[in-house]
Amino acid sequence: MARIVKAPEERRAEIVETADRLFREHGYAKCSVEMIIREIGVAKGTFYYYFKSKPDILEAIVDKTLAQIVESAKGIADEPSLTAMQKMEALLGNSHIGDDGSLEVAEMLHLPENRELHELTNIQTVLQLSPILAQIVEQGVGESVFEVDRPLETIQFLFTGAQFLTDGSMFGFSETELRARRLVMQTIIEKALGAKPGSFDFMNPIRTVE
Repeated sequence: MARIVKAPEERRAEIVETADRLFREHGYAKCSVEMIIREIGVAKGTFYYYFKSKPDILEAIVDKTLAQIVESAKGIADEPSLTAMQKMEALLGNSHIGDDGSLEVAEMLHLPENRELHELTNIQTVLQLSPILAQIVEQGVGESVFEVDRPLETIQFLFTGAQFLTDGSMFGFSETELRARRLVMQTIIEKALGAKPGSFDFMNPIRTVE
C-alpha cells in the first residue's frame, strides 16, 4: 500500500494528537515512540523529523493544552454579560483553570524526568493567564467588588503562589494538607483583592457546608 503523503503541519498535528491520546490511554511512562509510530503507520524517520524525543512531543502537547486554556479563559474574560465574580467562578470554580484533560497533562509533567518542562510550563501559565485574570480584576474594581491598586502584579503574586504551593507532588502533601492550603489561599486571594470574605467560597465548595 502506498504511503499517504500529508502536508508537514498536518502530519505534525497528527503525531501530537496521536501521542496525546496514547499517553492518556497507556500512561506517559509506558507509551514508547515505537507505539506512536505504529499507531500512525509512519516511518521512524518521519517521527524524528518533527520531534527529537518523547519529552519533545510532550512539550508540544503542553503548548497545545495551554493555548486552549488561554483561549477559553480569554473568551470568559471578554464576555460582556458576566460580572467579574461570575467570571472568577467560571475560571476558578474547580480550584484550577482548565478541564480534566489539562489535569492529565499536568500529571505527566509531574514525572521526575519532566521536571524542567514542568517548571517552564508553570512560568508560561503565569505569564499568559495573569493578564486575563487582571482584566477581570479591573472589571471587578469598576463594579466595586474588588479594591486593588495593581491588578496585574497582584494576580502574578497570587497565581505564582497558588501554582507552586498547591502542587502536591512537589511537596508531597496529602489531600488533607492540600485542602488546608487551598482554604488559606482563598483567604489570601480575598484579602489581596479587597473582596468580601467568603466571596471566593466556590474555590472550596465543601467549606460552605462545614
